Amino acid sequence: MSEDSTAATRADRALLVVENLKKHYFARRRWLRQTGAPIQAVDGVSFTVARGETLALVGESGCGKTTTAKSVLRLVEPTAGSVRLDNVELLTLDAEQMRLRRRDLQIIFQDPYASLSPRLAAGEIVAEPLRNYGSVSGAERRERVQWLFAKVGLRPEAAAKYPHEFSGGQRQRLGIARALALNPKLIVCDEPVSALDVSVQAQVINLLTDLQAELGIAYLFVAHDLAVVRHISHRVAVMYLGRIVEVADRDTLFSKPIHPYTEILLSAVPVPNPRTPAKRILLQGDPPSPANPPAGCRFHTRCPLAEPICREQSPPLTLRGAGDKGGQWVACHLR
Repeated sequence: MSEDSTAATRADRALLVVENLKKHYFARRRWLRQTGAPIQAVDGVSFTVARGETLALVGESGCGKTTTAKSVLRLVEPTAGSVRLDNVELLTLDAEQMRLRRRDLQIIFQDPYASLSPRLAAGEIVAEPLRNYGSVSGAERRERVQWLFAKVGLRPEAAAKYPHEFSGGQRQRLGIARALALNPKLIVCDEPVSALDVSVQAQVINLLTDLQAELGIAYLFVAHDLAVVRHISHRVAVMYLGRIVEVADRDTLFSKPIHPYTEILLSAVPVPNPRTPAKRILLQGDPPSPANPPAGCRFHTRCPLAEPICREQSPPLTLRGAGDKGGQWVACHLR
């Protein structure tokens, strides 16, 4: 099977298809005109998410993970590209059409303290999506809220409490219940456990995994903690400076990374056993500015393997071995 046919087959089966997504910001505005070089936060990102699958987006802070996720949801408007959910192009929908489509798209935010209104009781927070879409009556809404509370491990009587009366982990469970209220097909998880204690992180990750197995939800999981990613993801996309440099299923990526940046990223994962020798690969220098990215491969300024071609030509994502899980795609001239 050719590379094009493999990609086409996976796109046909996918719930979410993102193609050549771009989001550029302009640093300065003058008399309603944008001036200066654009900040290329996301520059030509493509990926798919199958039904019931978790695709993790990983990379250094500032690489464009969260901007990609928010662009998919149109919480920020993309500069260019295509985002299709169930074969419906989201970027051409008007405001009302997009509002209706949001029933299928929800988000769990990073900060459980800032993402909940302090003026609403917990039950009102979870019921708000149901009220906004008028999908159930008052009695049915109360039953649905109680069911959601039980589903995420909260007591039904806690519905009368306010967010400040909950712990961080309980607040994130509230955020998960709110995201589940409308039976979405895809939930964007924007670093949902990074603000929580380690023990609570494990509880929330296990909850997300159980909900996915039971309800068939797909996750686009944004994270920088590779230990969390290894536990929850089915496939992983590695981003660097606004572009994806490698995509593979979880086991393949963690055992046989191909791109030099992926190797360096994985080498930074702490080793649980102190007697096990850790092979650290030190990454030299700082990431270039997205307002002035280097020509060619964007990683070549820090890559220990860089050759002249890396400075001249931008490598496309190329399939390195096909498989049922989509194969391993790598953007590197030398691998």
